[in-house]
Amino acid sequence: MNNSHSGPAVPSETAGETAVDRRRHILTMVGPGTFWMVCFVALPLLLVVLVSFMQRGLYGGIEYQFTLDNYSRIFNPMYIKILWNSLVLSFITTLLCLILGYPFAYFVAKAPKRWRNILLLLVILPFWTNSLVRTYAWIMLLRTEGFINTILLKIGLVSQPLAMMYNETAILIGLVYVLFPFMVLPLITSIEKLDPALLEAAGDLGANPVRAFFGVTLPLTKAGIMAGSILVFIPALGYFFIPELMGGSKAMLISNLVKNQFLTARDWPFGSAISIILMAITLILIYLYFRNAGSKDKLEVF
Repeated sequence: MNNSHSGPAVPSETAGETAVDRRRHILTMVGPGTFWMVCFVALPLLLVVLVSFMQRGLYGGIEYQFTLDNYSRIFNPMYIKILWNSLVLSFITTLLCLILGYPFAYFVAKAPKRWRNILLLLVILPFWTNSLVRTYAWIMLLRTEGFINTILLKIGLVSQPLAMMYNETAILIGLVYVLFPFMVLPLITSIEKLDPALLEAAGDLGANPVRAFFGVTLPLTKAGIMAGSILVFIPALGYFFIPELMGGSKAMLISNLVKNQFLTARDWPFGSAISIILMAITLILIYLYFRNAGSKDKLEVF
C-alpha cells in the first residue's frame, strides 16, 4: 500500500522540474534580445520623444521645460517644402528601384538553379562594402574630372565636362544604387513562390504573356513589391550622407535637416521633433503594408 501511494510523487516532481527548466530556457533565449531592445531601442526612442518636448538652451543645451513649439515649427513653409521634396525624391527612388529591379528579380528567380546562386551572390555582393565607400566611388565616376567625363571628352562626344554632380539626379543615382538590393531580394523571394500552374492556366484561357503578367504575376507578387518598396522608401528618407556628398549645398532633404539640427545648430529638441515625424511616417507605411499585403487572403489574380 505504501509503495502504491508513494509512486505518483516522482512524476509530479519531474513535471515541476521540467516546467522550471522550460521557463529558464525561454528566459535564456528571449532575455538577451529583450534586454538589448529595451536598452538600445526603446529607451533611446523614449529619450528622443522626451527631448522633442523640451526647449533649446541659449548656448545649444537642453532646457527641461515643456513646450510644443518644436512641432509647430515643422509647419513652417520652408520645412514643409523640405519634407515634401524628401518624400518626392524617396518615392522616385522607390519607383526606379522597382522598375529596374522587377525584371532583374524575375530573371534571377526563373534562372537555372546552377546560375541562380551566382546571380544572388551578385545582388548581395555590394553589402560586403560599406555604402559610404561605394558612394565615394560614384563621386569618382560622376565628378567633373571623373572617369565618365574624361572618356566623353577624349572620344569627342562633349566639348566640356557634364555637370553630373551636386544635383538631384546625382542623389537619385546614389540612392538607387545603394538601395537597389533591398528591392530585388524581396521580389526574388516573392516570384520564386509563384505557382507556374497559374500562368499555364492563364495561357490555356487565352491570355497573352502581357495580360498574364498584369493579371496573374503582378498581383500575386504584391507582397514582395510592398516589402521592397518599404525597405527602399524608408532608408531613402533617412540616408543623409548621400545627399550630403552627391547633392552638395544645393540639396537639403529632411535627413540633412535632422543631422544639421543635432550637429551644427545644436538644436536637439527640434531635431528630435523632426525625427518623431519621420518615425510616424514610417509607422504609417508599415501599417499600410500589413493591411494591404500582410495577408495571403488578399493576394488574388485579376
